[in-house]
Amino acid sequence: MMLATQAFTLSWIHSVEKTEWQESWTVSEAGLALTEARVQGSGAGMEPPPDAVREGRWYVYRPVSPPVARLSLAVSGATGSGWRLCADGGCLVLDDLLAPGTAPSAPEAGAAEIVLRACARSVAGRRDPE
Repeated sequence: MMLATQAFTLSWIHSVEKTEWQESWTVSEAGLALTEARVQGSGAGMEPPPDAVREGRWYVYRPVSPPVARLSLAVSGATGSGWRLCADGGCLVLDDLLAPGTAPSAPEAGAAEIVLRACARSVAGRRDPE
């Protein structure tokens, strides 16, 4: 599946703490760049960094990391609701895009993988070679 967008938000429910995590990403020729992260709580490997600011129910911060060529998302069944991607006013649950029988129904079933990557058509003014 291809999604033409310059920015998206990825969200999920932490499998242990059961709190929501959100990340804002941009798409460019350099790849996928994480621009902001928001988490509703801390604990179990999801502690916000010291520079995080509390905004309502969220700890908000701006990670400093280079763009990545691909983003691999494990689909284990542990989070219940799955990976949610929102862009341009609409949202979809990425786990629902997997072929029937490939997404585990329980954490013990193992993990499938969803891979996100920038492609030339998603970068404004550029086209994939024919």
